[in-house]
Amino acid sequence: MVTAVTVLFLSLAVFAPCGADASAANPIRRVVTMLQDMQAKVAKEGEKEQALFDKFMCYCKTAGGDLEASIKTGKAKIASLEDLLKTGKEEMEQLEADLKEHEASRAEAKEAMAAATALREKEAAAFAKFSADSKANLGALAKAIPAIEGGMAGAFLQTTAAGNLKRFAMEKAEIPDETRQEVLAFLSGQGEYAPQSGQIVGILKQMGDEMAKALKEAEAAEAEAIKTYDALMAAKEKEVESLNAQIETKLTRKAELGVALAEALNEIEDTTNAVAEDEKFLAELKVGCATKEKEWAEVCKTRQEELVALAETIKILNDDDALELFKKTLPSPSTASLLQLAESAQSLRKRALLAITRARKSLHLRPQPQLDLIALALNGKTEGFEKVIGMIDEMVANLKKEQADDEAKKEYCEKELDTTEDEKKVLELKLSDSETAIEELEGSIATLTEEIAALQAGIEALDKAVAEATAIRKEENAD
Repeated sequence: MVTAVTVLFLSLAVFAPCGADASAANPIRRVVTMLQDMQAKVAKEGEKEQALFDKFMCYCKTAGGDLEASIKTGKAKIASLEDLLKTGKEEMEQLEADLKEHEASRAEAKEAMAAATALREKEAAAFAKFSADSKANLGALAKAIPAIEGGMAGAFLQTTAAGNLKRFAMEKAEIPDETRQEVLAFLSGQGEYAPQSGQIVGILKQMGDEMAKALKEAEAAEAEAIKTYDALMAAKEKEVESLNAQIETKLTRKAELGVALAEALNEIEDTTNAVAEDEKFLAELKVGCATKEKEWAEVCKTRQEELVALAETIKILNDDDALELFKKTLPSPSTASLLQLAESAQSLRKRALLAITRARKSLHLRPQPQLDLIALALNGKTEGFEKVIGMIDEMVANLKKEQADDEAKKEYCEKELDTTEDEKKVLELKLSDSETAIEELEGSIATLTEEIAALQAGIEALDKAVAEATAIRKEENAD
C-alpha cells in the first residue's frame, strides 16, 4: 500500500502545477511528511525491539550466572563427597583390619583359656591322686608304727594298710635300697623283728615325715596353681569381654558406614547428572545468546542504514536548493505560452497514464474503479486536470484509509499471533516441566530403590552384628 500511495503522490506531483490551485498542496511536503512518519515508525519499532533484546540479554546474564553458580556448587559438592567417600573407604578398611585383629586376639584368648583349663584339670587330677595316695600311706603308717611298737606286727601285716604301705615302699618311697629291702622284708613277713631295736619304726617314722612334708608342699603348690589359674582366667575373661565390646562397636560402625557410603555414591551420581545437565543447558544458552547478539547487531546495522537514508532524503527534499530546482523544473502558467501549455499537458497526460498502467501491472493492485476513472479522464481531451486531481485526492484518501485498516488488521493479527505464540510457549513450558518432573520422579524412584537396597544391606549387616554379639554373650554366660 505504501508503494501505491507513493506512485499516486508522484502522479500528484506531476499533475499539480497544471491546475488552478497548484500552490495549495505541495507534493514535496507530502513526501517529506510521509518520510518523517516512516522515520518515526522505524525509530519506535527500534525502541521496542531494543527493550525486548535488553530483556533477553538480561535473561542470558541472569540464567547464565545462576547456572554457573549451580555448576560450581555441584562440582564442589562432588569433590566434598569424593573426599568423604575416600575417607569412608579408608575408615572401612581400618575397621575391617581392626575387626580381624580383635577376632584373632579373642580367639587366642579363648585358646589360652582352654589350654589353661585343660592344664589345670590335669594338674588338679594329679594332685588329687597324689593327695589321696599320700593320705592313704600316712594312714597306713599311722596304723603300722603303733602296731609294731606294741608287738602286734603280725596282725598289722595281715591288713590292707600293710599292703598299701608295702606298695608305697616298693614304688615311691625315696629311701636307700638297703633300707627299702629291710622294710619290704618286714612287710612281707620274712624274718623276726625285735621291737627293742626300733630300726623299722624309725624308718617308718622317717618315711611318714617325708610323706607329710611332700603332701604339705603339694597342697601349697596346688593352692598357688589354683590362685594363678583363677587370676589368668579372670584376666582372659576381662580381655575377651573387652574384645567382644570392641567387636560389637566396630561391627555397628561398619554397618552405619556402609549405609553412609552407599548414600554418598548415590548422591555423587545424582549431582554429577545434574551438573552435566546444567553444563549442557549453559552451553546451549551461550550459543543462543551469541547468535541473538549477532542477529541483533545485523538488525541494528540495517535499521541505522534505513534511518540514515531517510534522514538524508528528508534533508535533501527540505533543502532550499531542492525547492528552487523543483520550481525551475516546472514552468509557471503565467509565463508559459499556449503551445507550451498544450504540449506540457499532453506530455503530462501520457506520463500519468504510463505511471498508472505500470502501477497496476507491476504492483498487482486489486481492481480500483478510481484508477479506471482517472485513466478515462486522462484519455479524454476536453476535461481539465482539476477533476483528475480531485479524483486522485479522493483515491489517496481511500488508499490511506485502506492502509490504516490494513495496518489495524496487521496489528490485530500480530497481536493474535503473539498471543498464540505465548500460549504455545506456556504449553511447551508446561510440557517440559511435566517431562522434567517425570524424569525427576523416575530418578527419585531409582535413588530410593538404591537407598532401600543400601539400607537393607545395612540392616542385614546390623542383624549379623547383633547375631554375633548374641553368640558372644551366650558364650560368655556359658563360661
